[in-house]
Amino acid sequence: VDYYVAYDNEKVGELQGQSLLDGLAKRFPGVKPWNIELFSGSPDDANSKVFWRGAMKILQPKIDDGTLRVVSGQTDIKATATQGWSGQNAQNRMDTLLAANYSSTELHGVLSPNDTLARGIITSVRSTGKPIPVVTGQDSEAQSVKSIMAGEQFSTINKDTRKLVDQAIAMVKDLQQGKKPEINDDTSYDNGARIVPAYLLTPLIVTRQNAAEAYANDPLLAPLTK
Repeated sequence: VDYYVAYDNEKVGELQGQSLLDGLAKRFPGVKPWNIELFSGSPDDANSKVFWRGAMKILQPKIDDGTLRVVSGQTDIKATATQGWSGQNAQNRMDTLLAANYSSTELHGVLSPNDTLARGIITSVRSTGKPIPVVTGQDSEAQSVKSIMAGEQFSTINKDTRKLVDQAIAMVKDLQQGKKPEINDDTSYDNGARIVPAYLLTPLIVTRQNAAEAYANDPLLAPLTK
C-alpha cells in the first residue's frame, strides 16, 4: 500500500464526545452530574478503538472531574463493546443497563459510535417509557437523519464519500504524472511493514440545527431535512 485516503476517525470520536457534551448542556442545563452510558463498536474492527480514543479524549476529563457519571461503572472499551456493530446487541445491552441502574435514576446521555447502535439504544429506552436521552451516532443513515429531524437521536456524523472519491482520484492523477500526492498524516497508519502516508478528510457533526445545510447537496438525504 503506497497511500491511504480516509476520513479522520479519531476526529470522528472527538466530535461525538463533544456533541454529547453539547447536547447535555442544551437539554439538561441545570443538572450535574449528567448520568451517561458508553457504547463502543465491534471489538474485531480496528476503527472501534480509534473512535473510542477520540471520544474518551473529550469525555474522560469530564468523568474524572465529576461532570459526567457513568452509572453502570462500565468505562472501558471491552465492557462497552458491541459485537458485529449489531443494533440488536446494542438494544439488548441497553435493556440490561436500564434494568440494573435506572429504575429510579434518570439517564441523560449515551455515547453511541454509529447510527445503527444509536437506533437500538433509542428503541430500548423508548420501550421502558423513559425520556430519550442525548444519543450520538455516525454515518448519516437515512433512518437516523429522520430520527434527528424528529427530535429523537441528537447527532450523527457526515462523511461524504464523494469527497473521498475526489481525493483518491486527485492522488492517482498526481502519481500518474510522477508527482508526490498531497498527504496530511505520516504517522498514524503503521501496517507492520511501513507507515503508510495518508490523506485524512475532516468529518462533519450533524444535528437538527445544521442538517439542511450539511445535506444540501445530497439527493437522498436533503429531502429528509425539509
